[in-house]
Amino acid sequence: MGKRARAGPADSAEGAHGRAELLRDADRRAAWMLLVDGVPQSHVDLEDPGYLDFEYVRRLGHVIDTAAPPGQPLRVLHLGAGALTLARYVAASRPGSPQLAVEVDAALVDLVRLRLPLRRVRVRVRVGDAREVLERLRRGSYDVVIADVFAGGRTPAHLTTVEFVSAARRVLSEEGVFAANVADGAPLAHARAQVATARAVFPQVALIADAGVLRGRRFGNLVLVASREPLPVDRLTRLAAADPIPGRVRHGEELARFTAGAKPVTDADASPSPAPPPDAFAVLARC
Repeated sequence: MGKRARAGPADSAEGAHGRAELLRDADRRAAWMLLVDGVPQSHVDLEDPGYLDFEYVRRLGHVIDTAAPPGQPLRVLHLGAGALTLARYVAASRPGSPQLAVEVDAALVDLVRLRLPLRRVRVRVRVGDAREVLERLRRGSYDVVIADVFAGGRTPAHLTTVEFVSAARRVLSEEGVFAANVADGAPLAHARAQVATARAVFPQVALIADAGVLRGRRFGNLVLVASREPLPVDRLTRLAAADPIPGRVRHGEELARFTAGAKPVTDADASPSPAPPPDAFAVLARC
């Protein structure tokens, strides 16, 4: 789930959810890996913002790429800032796009601003809880909302519910798209419940992941996509299939079968996403 990071002195800060570290990528001279308590959170190449290393981030990039014609500016809300990888990607691929990134960890924001400066990136960063900020935003003010929030490797419970997804729908334009990073493993009960939750709010929902994750063979990331309007499933399917680790798109009847029996999550019964197993990030080899 990321590139190898080079051992050596790291830029770091004690943050709200653990120690944030920035390590240089061993393979790309201007690239960095952001880890929080040893868990990889972001990968960013300062010289090539179009390069998306993590598979799930690449799939979120596909959602952005298909949300409007190429080059057309989009109003994008990032819930969870990390190293601002996708904000940089949007700025490079869609110049002039106004963006807002929300991050609860002020120390992490300061570290990223200091060590990974934003150049020609039109993005405001607001420190605060993702849902609290979301619920104060103006109706219809964004074209894309991306939820990628983790604390201790888990999505907080209040960001997994019908009420949260409804708040995201409220700030989206009529043709806007909601996308969320969902982390889960066998038996994929959390992922199924998140699909059911999105379907309770949006008429159009799809799920993108590689076959190993979809079949519960390993713990990993699934990208949930939802909209009021029909999703560009064919384009997303082609883009995901061309990834270094090919992804699959579940939609329509296939997604209904995947979700069968799952119930939407509400604030009254929410819990955080499952904790990743100890070896979930073993691919991160420091060398």
